[in-house]
Amino acid sequence: MARPDSPRALRNRTLIAQAAARLIAEHGLTDWRVAKRKACRQLGLPDHESLPGNEEVEQALRDYNSLFHAATQPALLRAQRFEALRWMERLSRWDPILTGAVAAGWATEHSDVRLELEAEDAKTVELSLINAEVAYSQAPTQGGDAQAPQLRIESQGTTVRLVILSAQQRRNRPRRDRPGLTEERLTLPQLKSLLATEVDDVTLAATPPQPGQSR
Repeated sequence: MARPDSPRALRNRTLIAQAAARLIAEHGLTDWRVAKRKACRQLGLPDHESLPGNEEVEQALRDYNSLFHAATQPALLRAQRFEALRWMERLSRWDPILTGAVAAGWATEHSDVRLELEAEDAKTVELSLINAEVAYSQAPTQGGDAQAPQLRIESQGTTVRLVILSAQQRRNRPRRDRPGLTEERLTLPQLKSLLATEVDDVTLAATPPQPGQSR
């Protein structure tokens, strides 16, 4: 078995990360460990092969988007973030935070808009949705929030996933799988600021410079 830091092992980790990213982007796999194992089998590598970390798969997803969807992914991401903004404003009483692929920026067409809400009783969120006549369903848990109730709303062609945490669960929520790495998390003001900056950048790029001006 090759050492984890050997050139062969490092090369295989990169190949596995790239293959896993394709499975996630093209087939919507949400369990990244399953995606890595499936990628390993597709590459004909042994089960004991050293697997890449989630941050390596995330970088491979960014590379995949840049290579294959550079013309469409930014607009898709912007639409997903505006949909997130709409629901965060609607659910503002529960201090929503945007997490996951849409917050981090590598979202694909299969990615949920993942909103983390703070509520001591998930039923209060459900009751609010019922009173507002919003159709929702219970969602299977994903990621590190296995103990948190999750709800799914189909909205504007996008799946909005609500992860409901108590104040203590939010304080103690798990972080990334390696020291020093933290998950991208956007509050409502932060998302508004980000979208405003993106709109300004698009406007600037689309505006031809005036005579005597430079960009």
